[in-house]
Amino acid sequence: MKNRKPMHIGIIPDGNRRWAEQHKLSREAGYAYGLKPGLLLLQQAKTYGIQEITYYGFTVDNCRRPKEQVQAFQQACVQAVHDLATEGVDLLVIGNTDSKCFPEELKKYTNRTAINGGGIRLNFLVNYGWKWDLSNKKSAGFLHSSDISRIDMVIRWGGMRRLSGFLPVQSVYADFYVEEKLWPDYEKSDFYRAMDWYKKQDVTYGG
Repeated sequence: MKNRKPMHIGIIPDGNRRWAEQHKLSREAGYAYGLKPGLLLLQQAKTYGIQEITYYGFTVDNCRRPKEQVQAFQQACVQAVHDLATEGVDLLVIGNTDSKCFPEELKKYTNRTAINGGGIRLNFLVNYGWKWDLSNKKSAGFLHSSDISRIDMVIRWGGMRRLSGFLPVQSVYADFYVEEKLWPDYEKSDFYRAMDWYKKQDVTYGG
């Protein structure tokens, strides 16, 4: 389908620590270098006509890492949300707010908020866990992530071929594209290459 376009893309920005090691930096230093790519990608997605985008910030499992790394990716996620919120977006930050690992500064965004007049639906997963998400379906009858729509395409930087618990319900039929490049090395061409790949995929939804 020549003009096929994903309405909702999921972003797994992996490779920050490996990038830092390659550049002779401490592992935790890599997260700060992933901030600029996130904003650039959002701007490209808006121009391209993407209607919803979800970024994978960090998981509940990531909080088991060394303290200095946890503090670094927490701070990076807070800054990332603030940077992304300079655009016109409908912002939702989702994750387990009962945990100390969830940044206090982001709790004000746990209900979807129109910023700068609103616009693209922007979801940011912070201290997210798939078990935590699904458990609410059993206890309350709906997912914690129920305000996030079905994902058409997941793009993962860093070369790994796994979803790492990324929104399992919404991603069930998503096309999965892997970019070998590490996230801090993001370039505009990465986005367009992924979109060109998506146009070529056959969609059957099990049919």
